[in-house]
Amino acid sequence: MPLDYARFLVGRQRTVAANRQLGWVLAFTAGAINAGGFLAVQQYTSHVTGMVSALADNLVLGQGALVVDALVAVLAFLLGAMVCAQLVNHARRRAMASEYALPLLLEAGLILVFGLLGPWLAHYEGLLLPFTVLLLCFIMGLQNAVVTKLSHAVIRTTHMTGIVTDLGIELGKLVYWNRDRTQPPVRADRERLGVLGGLLGCFLAGGISGAYGFKAVGYGFTVPLAVLLTVLALVPAWDDLRRAR
Repeated sequence: MPLDYARFLVGRQRTVAANRQLGWVLAFTAGAINAGGFLAVQQYTSHVTGMVSALADNLVLGQGALVVDALVAVLAFLLGAMVCAQLVNHARRRAMASEYALPLLLEAGLILVFGLLGPWLAHYEGLLLPFTVLLLCFIMGLQNAVVTKLSHAVIRTTHMTGIVTDLGIELGKLVYWNRDRTQPPVRADRERLGVLGGLLGCFLAGGISGAYGFKAVGYGFTVPLAVLLTVLALVPAWDDLRRAR
């Protein structure tokens, strides 16, 4: 049943399979928003590493305005993660089924805001860049914190550096040939390889979809993403509403 699957995927009770499948969905979403957002404002917003490096470079070069831009982007990402923690802890203390659904509903709403306001802001270049960067950084921080909390920091979805590193480690184990028979064999975690490969593939597929969608229909490419997250997260939230009544 679709409703049962939504509860399995986003509900309070977590399983390895649910974390893996939700991680793939969110990796696709992050890839789409990151790539589509870049076409909108020529700036990636999913990885803080580049923002901090830009801050350092521009600080040395004396580009004060760009330093402020990078600093505010990092703070927006940080604020998104903080808001996620607040929502999850609030729901957890009340034993709510929507413990992880609430941040995803907020993310869906903000993605829709980006899609609806983007065409209007495009006429005001001075507003488009700062608003879009701050909003998308906040969204990425929010989403990264959600999947970090529900998977206990096992899965990341908004940046692929750690994913590719872990994938390389497991592939190294897979192809390693141990000539010393007295030593225990080195074995790759094939299940983890599948998870990591799935995250990377979904992020890439999302990026391609987001770039193509923005090129084809503009900011409207965000609507299906917002609908997808809403459909997944609405069932646990509705369960809480029914229980409250």
